[in-house]
Amino acid sequence: MGVASYTQEFTCPISPARMFKALILDSNNLIPKLLPQIVKSVDLIHGDGGAGSIEQVNFTEGTDIKYVKHRIDELDRVNLVCKYTMIEGDPLGEKLESIAYEVRFEVGSDGGCDCKMTSSYLMLGDFTLKEEEIKAGQDKARGIYKVVEAYLLENPHVYA
Repeated sequence: MGVASYTQEFTCPISPARMFKALILDSNNLIPKLLPQIVKSVDLIHGDGGAGSIEQVNFTEGTDIKYVKHRIDELDRVNLVCKYTMIEGDPLGEKLESIAYEVRFEVGSDGGCDCKMTSSYLMLGDFTLKEEEIKAGQDKARGIYKVVEAYLLENPHVYA
């Protein structure tokens, strides 16, 4: 089993606290609302939403993925950090045991937010990930962040 880790960083004009509230604390409500063509629902299937909880993201028909399950490993509301692990779902296939994520929101130099996401892939057997596969996943995540950013810019009172 091998592990491969990748980090991506980007900035946005929204405060770290608002991004954290929207993308982490209320994602189960917001993401299906903003991306109904992709995400059907985000359901809490175990726990209270904090560390140890398990949520299931259900995708709409016609997408490549039916669902994924995430386990919340750490939820730090003070430092605006969330660590979670994809423990089940189509993206894992027969090549990955899990994907661990750490998402961190920090104050940017312009008063906005620096978003940092590290993904660690735990591979089964002698499988190795291709860079284009990683990039495709990162692009999807960044696309979700951009949709949320646009929504928060258009609605400055939401998650304030």
